[in-house]
Formats: sequence, C-alpha cells, structure tokens
Amino acid sequence: MGGFFGTALKTDCVFDLFFGTDYHSHLGTRRAGMAVYSSEYGFDRAIHNIENSPFRTKFDKDVNEMRGNLGIGCISDYEPQPLLVRSHHGTFAITTVGKINNMDEIVDKVFTEGHAHFLEMSGGDINATELVAAVINQKDNLIEGITYAQELIDGSMTMCLLTPKGIYAARDKLGRTPVVIGKKEDGYCISFESFAYLNLGYVHERELGPGEVAIVTPEEVRTLVKPGEDMKICTFLWVYYGYPSASYEGVSVEKMRYNCGALLAKRDNVSPDNVAGVPDSGIAHAVGYSNESGIPFSRPFIKYTPTWPRSFMPTMQSQRNLIAKMKLIPVHDLIQNKSLLLIDDSIVRGTQLRETTEFLYQSGAKEVHIRPACPPLLYGCKYLNFSRSTSEMDLITRRIIKEMEGDAKYVNLSAYSDPETPEYQEMVKRIGVQLNFTSLRYHRLDDMIKAVGIDRCKLCTYCWDGKE
Repeated sequence: MGGFFGTALKTDCVFDLFFGTDYHSHLGTRRAGMAVYSSEYGFDRAIHNIENSPFRTKFDKDVNEMRGNLGIGCISDYEPQPLLVRSHHGTFAITTVGKINNMDEIVDKVFTEGHAHFLEMSGGDINATELVAAVINQKDNLIEGITYAQELIDGSMTMCLLTPKGIYAARDKLGRTPVVIGKKEDGYCISFESFAYLNLGYVHERELGPGEVAIVTPEEVRTLVKPGEDMKICTFLWVYYGYPSASYEGVSVEKMRYNCGALLAKRDNVSPDNVAGVPDSGIAHAVGYSNESGIPFSRPFIKYTPTWPRSFMPTMQSQRNLIAKMKLIPVHDLIQNKSLLLIDDSIVRGTQLRETTEFLYQSGAKEVHIRPACPPLLYGCKYLNFSRSTSEMDLITRRIIKEMEGDAKYVNLSAYSDPETPEYQEMVKRIGVQLNFTSLRYHRLDDMIKAVGIDRCKLCTYCWDGKE
C-alpha cells in the first residue's frame, strides 16, 4: 500500500526523516525515497529499491549526505517516489498513497489540456504520483491543484508536497487513509502511522480530517482546506495493515484486535487445547480470543524473521507461498497430539493458510480450527492498492461461488456476505473442506465493526459487503 513521513523543523530534519520513514517499512516492499529542502542547499532526493534490503541499509549513506530542515519520505509498494517536479508553481517534491481507477481518463484529459508527455515505468505503467503532479499543475496555485486532483480521482489519494514554504499535507477526500500530525519543541511532523514519531520526541498533535489540506512549517500547522463531514476510513487498517502500536481515529490497533478475538470467542462452540495466531498479524486477535475464552494461548510455531522480514515480499505468488512456509519453525511439543485453534487476519487466496494447516498436521496436530479475524473477502479493493491481483477470481470466496453458481449470469453476492443465509454457510463449508480445516468460522461484519468502536457510517467495508 505505502506510507509516508514528513518533517518541518527549525533545525536539520534528516535524522527524524530517516527513522520516521523507516517506521513505515511494514507498509510496502518495493521502493522507498526521501526528499529534503534547505534554503542553503536547495532540494536533494534519493530513491532506492528495497525488495531485497531494508530501508535503513539502503539509505544509510544518504542520511549522512543530505541536508535540510524540511523533508518528506515514503515507502512505496509500486512506483518510485518522491518525485521532484518543476512547474509554474516552482520546484516541489511529491509523494502519494492511494489508488487511481480512472487513470486513462485523467491522462487523456491532461493531454487535452496541454501536458506533453509522461515517463513510463519499467512495467509500462505511468507513475501515479507523476500523474497527480501533472493534474496539480493544471491549476493556478497548489491549493487549487490539490483539491482539483482530489475531486478528479476515482479511488483515493493522500499526498504530501514539499516546497520551500513548507509541506502541504492533504488527506484523501473521504479519509480512507490517515494523516497524523506530531509536535515537538522545534517543529512538526506528518505521518501515516501515529506511532512513527513517538521515539523521536514528538507528541500527538492531531489528525487531519477527510479532505483536509494543511501546510506544515516549523512554526505552525495551518488548515488551508477545511475537512469534510463524511469519512470512510479503511477498516482493514485495524484488522491487518496497521502496526500494532498505531491508532486511527483514536482507536488502538492492538486493542481493536483484542476486541476482535474476544468477540470471535463469544460466538464459538469448540474446545481446543490451545489458541494461536498466525505470526504476526493474527497474534493479537488470538490473545483476545484466549483472554475471553480461558483457553490457553500458545505459539506452536515461530516466525524466523532475521532474514525473512515479510511473507509477501516477492512479486510472484509461488515465491510468496514458499517464503511464508520457510519462515515458520514448528515447536513440536506444542503441536503433537494437540487440538489447535488458529487465528489469521484474513483468508485471501487461501494458499498460504492451507499450507500452514498441512504443516501443523504433519507436525502432529490432531485438529486445526481456523478463525479468520474478518469476514469473507468478496470484492477487490477499489480504493487502496492492497494487492496487485488482476482479478477478483484470485479470492477463494469467488472461486467457490463460481463452483456453486456455475456460469450463471447473475449472482447475488449479498447472499454470500450474510452469515445467516444458506449460501453463506455452504460457501464457508466448502472453503473449509477445500483447505482441509477441521472447522472454519469467519468473524462477523457486525462484530468486527463493534470491535473498532466507531460509527459504521465512517468505516469502509467494501471488500466484505460491496457497499460504497
């Protein structure tokens, strides 16, 4: 998906920028970059590939050479950024997080309005951040350009623009992703994750509202475009993508996951020997389940992380599956002859979880009960780049539904999102059989929303129920 960090200080900001950006490494696996500005040295920028080496390793030389009191950094799952742009607005650096569904339409519009060309990336796609910059440059000033881009884009777009005057921070118009402001004695920071600045001496100042645009300088944070009333923040941020120590809209990620597990336990009717979470994203959910049920929590397998930092780092799904399997080291004394209840954050394709289950059986487990911490995923995300899947048929739910419905021209997908319908129950039964689970019970949507604890109307649940 991607994340960002920005700093505006009275002193040199590079140290804060380096570590603040690094704290977003869990949000992307492909590219990373930093851009800084000082009145003495002007703009400077560095971008590196982080597929096979962590952020700190790739940028350790840059951090010793860069100078500036204003800076932005990013972790990107796809396009190289931040970009340095020179236009009639002057020179600025820009980084973005979001998804553009109508890219071809916008490209044609920009060409019609006089833009000459775009630089293609190696895969043949246009850099989405470059496109956003081109749209911004269609207007007479940056504020008008930012709001114009927000209105034009179908999807979502949060952005940071680094200028000599300060950093423009703009949250997407429905607040699907967060923008958090931190404060310390000599300035401010802008962050995707709320925890990223705590060890750097900042305290929480506030979150930008949906569609809000603010300029951040060492002296102040000033709102330029007031926030809107409507919000649709992504619920999956709490379920999976958010780091445990983060919070969004005042709701702790770790606490929400405890709540999820507790509500799963309240509706369950099995009595396993132990509860475990798939490392690492399922662990907090499992702790919550254990606390509520009284069933002991255990770690029957351990993730080997020194050389395998993330399971989905490779682009190819087969490589991702292999690495996910290689990372899990069994603790046979906690598996042999045990009935285990395993909580994962979600089931997407199902491949990795099936292999994990087989791995437990081969290690001596009697039973493996699976409890995903969210409802069945039925729709690909329209608003954020959570996955590079090209088809919703990558989802195991959609493949099972096709198996059930055949080539029917119309399928009532809403019936498969309601846990009370026979269609839903049959789908879940078939998924459990196909993946060789002893039992399968998904988290209910109403319980998951209850675990978050904010108004349902402010949450995006599209990937589960298809509601805009």
